[in-house]
Amino acid sequence: MLPTIAWQDDAVVMVDQRKLPTRETYITCKTPTEVARAIKTMVIRGAPAIGVSAAYGLALSVRRSKAAGTKQLTTEFLKDCDLLAGTRPTAVNLFWAIDRMKRVFSERVLAGESVEDLRQHMLAEAHAIHDEDLESCRAIGRHGGALVPADAGILTHCNAGALATAGYGTALGVIRGAIEQGRTVRVYADETRPVLQGARLTAWELVRDGIDTTVISDNMAGVLMRDGRIQFVVVGADRIAANGDAANKIGTYSVAVLAREHGIPFYVAAPLSTIDLKTPTGAAIPIEERHRKEVTHVGTTQIAPEGAKVFNPSFDVTPHRFIAGIITEKGVARSPYTESLAALFGAPVAVATR
Repeated sequence: MLPTIAWQDDAVVMVDQRKLPTRETYITCKTPTEVARAIKTMVIRGAPAIGVSAAYGLALSVRRSKAAGTKQLTTEFLKDCDLLAGTRPTAVNLFWAIDRMKRVFSERVLAGESVEDLRQHMLAEAHAIHDEDLESCRAIGRHGGALVPADAGILTHCNAGALATAGYGTALGVIRGAIEQGRTVRVYADETRPVLQGARLTAWELVRDGIDTTVISDNMAGVLMRDGRIQFVVVGADRIAANGDAANKIGTYSVAVLAREHGIPFYVAAPLSTIDLKTPTGAAIPIEERHRKEVTHVGTTQIAPEGAKVFNPSFDVTPHRFIAGIITEKGVARSPYTESLAALFGAPVAVATR
């Protein structure tokens, strides 16, 4: 499986997703500032992968520090927490990972550990976040794969695959899980304007795995649904509110509306770290607006005239009423989501069937 992010020789190594699919190159980050820059500039993207990156960035913070005592180390560590928290506002996994690393750091300091012990324990915690994300994706694949019809055309939007996680993927994990369970699938990948994560990244991953993949422009999905080519839709998420509203790459809302019109089940696949029970509805999810050049240019080629206004929200919110189920590592949550999502953090929830 593609190594999206790895710890090598006291540095964080990540595939540069801006260069795919034509060039497979890797970037080495040796400081928290370099990790923050990689997240901000979308060298690495996808909510789970951003969370893992932030955890490794904070491990770097402690390991690279020249602090002799825990007081100075704490000051530097908290500063780097703020630096990383300021990179991408919508992906809740980022804040989840930072809070988890903060909690472990605080517990270890209160326990009287030395600076050297903290260096070891914070790296171990970052490794644990990485490994847990990979296992969560595989569990999502097992649960979600069971929902896919035996012979299905599957539509996905943006990239929620190995590149967006520690590996395997969430939405693409469902597709991989379905194949492992003997389903026959044909994947339709929305190109996902304006940064083309579907055409560049999803298609690259799936073709690399030998999975039947067709790239379509975003405005073709409705016709394919009408013509009976799509039986299942699955996407990832960057934040899921307590009521089940889900923020994902811009254009996801349109896909959900089309799926509802054509009677096609629309699923969201995401780990528990993407579920934000502190956010009551999608209306409270902060939506990042990115640089105008993502819309006015494709690569270095300008496609819009100077002087035109640009609106470039990176995400939209799909209302929970359009979502057939939210596939997590603990099973599939169904409506009413205020109850089923909360239950995922408490008593075990049985996996729902089709």
